Amino acid sequence: MKQHYEEIIEVPQGVTVTIDHGNVAVKGPKGESVRRMVAQGVTLKAEGQKVTFAAKKASKREKKMLYTFRAHLNNMIKGVQQPWVYKLKICSGHFPMTAAIAGNEFAVKNFLGEKVARKCVFPQGVEVKIAGQEITVTSIDREKAGQTASLMELLTFKPNKDQRTFQDGIYITAKPGEEA
Repeated sequence: MKQHYEEIIEVPQGVTVTIDHGNVAVKGPKGESVRRMVAQGVTLKAEGQKVTFAAKKASKREKKMLYTFRAHLNNMIKGVQQPWVYKLKICSGHFPMTAAIAGNEFAVKNFLGEKVARKCVFPQGVEVKIAGQEITVTSIDREKAGQTASLMELLTFKPNKDQRTFQDGIYITAKPGEEA
């Protein structure tokens, strides 16, 4: 049965939300995040310190989109107040590998004795820091931070190797919202 759904999100002080033709911009003390949120049957309104998502006579798809948009906006609001932080650890037991950052490129050298460095490029708006064996990935955008951490972990993927024996690599040790 189709029903009317409406979600209201309270925007905290110091954060502003503007909606312009489906582009949702959230500004806060740590920066600005912009995302396109358009779905047929779902309307968005920003009035003062409240954002309203509504869907009249919503089908399952429209209901899912409404709740997806709500989750994205909550993540954007949290991100402009306190950035999302992922922590990774460099583990090298067989060969001493090194990690380096040059601009927006991350490189791992001497992984399992390889002569060619493994590299990945992380997007703008993501800050990566290396301190000894610890890597910290910080961003206002939760998806960019998570994608960057995932790319770094996949950079040292070892196909056809027993993970119990070959434990060298870069691994995510802490994610936002999880107790360490």
